[in-house]
Amino acid sequence: MARARRYKQTRKYVLRFVLLAVVIIVACLAWLSWDALRNHEEGTMIRYPEFGIAMPTQYSIHGIDVSRYQQQVSWGSVQSMDIDGIRIGFAFIKATEGVSNVDPSFKRNWRESNKAGIVRGAYHFFLPSKSGRLQAEHFIRTVPLQSGDLPPVVDIENAGGVKPEVLRRELKAWLDITEQYYGVRPILYTYLNFYERNLAGHFDDYPLWVAHYLQPEGPRITRTWSFWQHSEEGHVDGIRSKVDFNVFSGDSVAFRSLLVP
Repeated sequence: MARARRYKQTRKYVLRFVLLAVVIIVACLAWLSWDALRNHEEGTMIRYPEFGIAMPTQYSIHGIDVSRYQQQVSWGSVQSMDIDGIRIGFAFIKATEGVSNVDPSFKRNWRESNKAGIVRGAYHFFLPSKSGRLQAEHFIRTVPLQSGDLPPVVDIENAGGVKPEVLRRELKAWLDITEQYYGVRPILYTYLNFYERNLAGHFDDYPLWVAHYLQPEGPRITRTWSFWQHSEEGHVDGIRSKVDFNVFSGDSVAFRSLLVP
């Protein structure tokens, strides 16, 4: 009886071990299949530990955007970082907000990025509840765009409690005034969902810089876009905090044609 009992116990342990092994093998095969599918879907998204994110390598022109939240930027270090040929070629820098606020890091970022040889652009954080004309005049007083800079950018991310038609009216005023002053069509920055809900069909002829994260190939938007903000979790030499990463949709010829003449 004791021998038979030991045999049954041994058999039970063996069966449990075999069952556990089968479960582990099936789980491993499922993970490998998912990982292969993910890599196929991501295509040219390659993770770079140095940048801290996966980079869309099908695009050749990469950039960042900064404000006071990145504190003091070492622009020489930003410019010299080169990982497998990926370099920071442009930077959008926050300049103004509303009708009176100036980003405290703007003047230094504007000056030092240019010294480092990075193509620079300035953006205004738009408040829909404020006059578009007054906001445009505030931006113009603050930002001395020069030949070779990126066009002025208006960043609009929320409705600010106003009706869509009011938002669009004030935004159009900002765009018209800055375009007339600088002689170049401004760039419109926003999130994909906000654009589709509030701006689509009204501002489709403006260059679009769209934020849409966790996408393997590009922002899922039907209209053409110029810049894609694909991550807010990036790292670059010369900046201690996380930073937004962007790409330009075209080649170097198209990029140069977009700049202030």
